[in-house]
Amino acid sequence: MGANPVSDVIMDRSAALLDAQTKAAELFAEIECGLIRPGITESQLDREIYALAAKQFGVTTHWHKRVIRAGANTLQPYSENPPDRLIEEDDILFLDLGPVFALWEADFGRTFVLGTSPIKHRLKNDLEPIFRAAKAAFQADPGMDGATLYGIACELAQQAGWEFGGRIAGHTVGEFPHETIPGDRITFYITRGNTLPLRRLDGAGRPYHWILEIHLVDRKHQIGAFFEELLTVG
Repeated sequence: MGANPVSDVIMDRSAALLDAQTKAAELFAEIECGLIRPGITESQLDREIYALAAKQFGVTTHWHKRVIRAGANTLQPYSENPPDRLIEEDDILFLDLGPVFALWEADFGRTFVLGTSPIKHRLKNDLEPIFRAAKAAFQADPGMDGATLYGIACELAQQAGWEFGGRIAGHTVGEFPHETIPGDRITFYITRGNTLPLRRLDGAGRPYHWILEIHLVDRKHQIGAFFEELLTVG
């Protein structure tokens, strides 16, 4: 049987995105081991992350702003820019990074807890199960649209006893820079109002790839947590 060029391109794009995510996970492991600590500001950690990514991974391009949020700042969604904050001894913090590896975008988010606070650890530990449940719902429904998946993410958060903190639950990802429409915060996002199927083709006849992000918040305790990785690969 002959080769299928279209299938090969699809597989190559999927493999490239997964490889970029694997490298992002390795970057996060280095950050967790060597950089995350109390007594520094979010902005200092940001500078150290940029230097580490460049030195050890050759990353000098980040396709979106590096988000480092600690304490009450973890309540704020991506679009906000809260005041710089000191990371404290018993803090919760999350990172949302968009490093570009060999022209392929990664978008990876994880939460870290310093100290032994049960509520903070429970919040962090609920992230991945909610992510996996939302991803399973997507995989089970070939025609799912962005608004439906956003609603599922919100419902799963509520069932676990939290509020969903983001206006979106994900977005497209791909070769840098991926396709966007200026001012359009619906078409390429997992959010309310997006009734387009997530499994659709771009202008070149290739499937869109998506990131799924889970942002949980507890306003009573003024804390939030974040988890993000590929939805359509892996």
